Amino acid sequence: MENENNWSDITDSLGNVAKKINEKIKEEEVVDDLKDTFKSTVENTSNLLNNMLHTVESTIKDEEIRKETKDIIQNINIELKNILEDTKNKFSNIFDDITETEEE
Repeated sequence: MENENNWSDITDSLGNVAKKINEKIKEEEVVDDLKDTFKSTVENTSNLLNNMLHTVESTIKDEEIRKETKDIIQNINIELKNILEDTKNKFSNIFDDITETEEE
């Protein structure tokens, strides 16, 4: 009878481990999807800014207006880079906190 209980406990434990592994895989898939979407958004934004700069270069004839417009676009680009860096640091901190919590 005791052997049956031990096997039952082992089976339950294996079931719990398998369930946790499946949940972890699903979490990692969601994180990977978010990373891919974020990367795509960043790339699209970069392309948009480059296209804007090219359009300004090729269409605006007044040198002063062209320079001011390019400066504005470059400032937007710098601001976006700063936001991305801040966001990256925040995510890194969150994941570090989660990892530390799981290890404890």
